Amino acid sequence: MSSGLGAERGADESRHGMWSGRWLFVMAAAGSAVGLGNIWKFPYMAGENGGGAFVVVYLLCVALVGIPIMMAEVLLGREGRLSPINTMRALTLTSRASSAWVLIGWMGVLAGFLILSYYAVIAGWALKYIVSLADGTFNGANGEFANRAFNDFLANPGEMILWQTVFMCLTVYIVAKGVTGGLEKAIRWFMPLLLVLLVVLLGYGINSGGFEQGVDFMFRFDWDALGVDGVLVAMGQAFFTLSLGMGAIMAYGAYVPSNVSITTSVVTIAVLDTVVAIVAGLAIFPIVFANGLEPDQGPGLMFVTLPLAFGQMPLGALFGALFFVLVSFAAITSAISLTEPALAFLVEEYNAKRSRVAISLGVICWVLGLGSVFSFNLLADVHVVGSMTFFDFVDYVSQNLMLPLGGLAIALFTGFVLPKANVRAQLGLKGGLPEFLWNTLVRVVSPLAVLTIFAYTIYKNIG
Repeated sequence: MSSGLGAERGADESRHGMWSGRWLFVMAAAGSAVGLGNIWKFPYMAGENGGGAFVVVYLLCVALVGIPIMMAEVLLGREGRLSPINTMRALTLTSRASSAWVLIGWMGVLAGFLILSYYAVIAGWALKYIVSLADGTFNGANGEFANRAFNDFLANPGEMILWQTVFMCLTVYIVAKGVTGGLEKAIRWFMPLLLVLLVVLLGYGINSGGFEQGVDFMFRFDWDALGVDGVLVAMGQAFFTLSLGMGAIMAYGAYVPSNVSITTSVVTIAVLDTVVAIVAGLAIFPIVFANGLEPDQGPGLMFVTLPLAFGQMPLGALFGALFFVLVSFAAITSAISLTEPALAFLVEEYNAKRSRVAISLGVICWVLGLGSVFSFNLLADVHVVGSMTFFDFVDYVSQNLMLPLGGLAIALFTGFVLPKANVRAQLGLKGGLPEFLWNTLVRVVSPLAVLTIFAYTIYKNIG
């Protein structure tokens, strides 16, 4: 960069630190992408929308929508070497573009912060259930008990706040340590352990007695069951599953060494994210079917159906606890990525100590999260807009409005505003078919797809 906020350091390093290698970035970004939704949402949506037909469309959407936008977001991060807000400030200067494009950074940082406020609440549930499964609470339990246990927990704001606090403290502790001392160390442990636990639980699922039903539920090819709605759901999941539009990938991109291939790394991240989602389904649904339970429980699948299933099975307490450890690992790797964009910006803006900023952000996020806690009990009858509780409203605004708009703006800025020379240098493009494909995807296919996702999610929620 020849001018702007990043020029004083040059474009080869970030003041916050750098990933020590390609695989650390891949694991960190995959950790950001692999979250609570991967564990239950993708497998269930596949089963309900044509199985293998849905998976094929989903993979196509990942290739045509998810990967190009993720490449664009990483590209912007590495080009700017700053927090998303200051990266966009610097790039609008070097591109001689309108300062309105800086809203990409602001919207991503705000969306990530809002998501983290309620994500910490839900992740706290997973921590609580590690203990509940491990101490044998669900051993021999029936459906009524499992439902009552979950509802009683939601009705107890004190207990929910306790586990929300534990999760938030873990997140703050990790991000306060910095890129190499905190993020990398956490990723080095959590991601391999997550994958090992996933394989262990897959083995347990295979031997549960319901594996064939689980495979059939997820992979039977039923094009009639897919329909237009199924295609749109697949398109939306391909976008949302990769953590796009919330600043996390742009922030992580700022720490990527210059000699690392963005294209190869992003493709690897997308493959890892998809594999985890599929394997999670193959681990979970055989257990559900083996116990004669219904798979259509949505989020309740994790906190009602699965505890009930584990409670009926040999060594269920052990493997049930391991399952929620897996869920917690997925949640913590996502949470630290949600914290990083806002933290990096405040460190840059005020030259503040990283640990102090991390604690301050954690406290603010914790306080905001109380609104989500109380949405399930004390304020359950209070509606912010229409029939939406505070939790519903924050989730709707951040996920359905801010993220698609952020993803759309990222594609358009990279495709039409950022100088072509910068894009070519970052992606190693030298003309020909690769550059034609890149321009077609980032300028036409991805923006149109994200606009479709945006319109569909608004229509679906209003309808």
